[in-house]
Amino acid sequence: MTQDSTWLSVPELVTILGQPVGRIHRLVEEHRLPGSRRNGPLQVPAAAIRDGEPLPDLKGTLLVLLDLGLTEDEAIDWMLAEDDALGMTPFAAMRAGQKAAVRRAAQLLG
Repeated sequence: MTQDSTWLSVPELVTILGQPVGRIHRLVEEHRLPGSRRNGPLQVPAAAIRDGEPLPDLKGTLLVLLDLGLTEDEAIDWMLAEDDALGMTPFAAMRAGQKAAVRRAAQLLG
């Protein structure tokens, strides 16, 4: 399992996204950004951001994973891990415009 280990803190996200702290927390609550507190303060995988914005297909994919019963941390781990069917990580596939393939792979987890 290969993982991109780059995580962004809330202060880093404020700078990158140009949004206030409250908006960053709302983006996580609304599942527009996947967030984890497993290592302390809220962090978001850097792979979830492209060109200063959350990946546009992220919310739907994250909701599919959560609907399957995964926790937010498990969903993040899956999106960061190399997927054999995709030949890359789900984050990389979403960045490459392969939303449908990512969602099919996610549904196979159920």
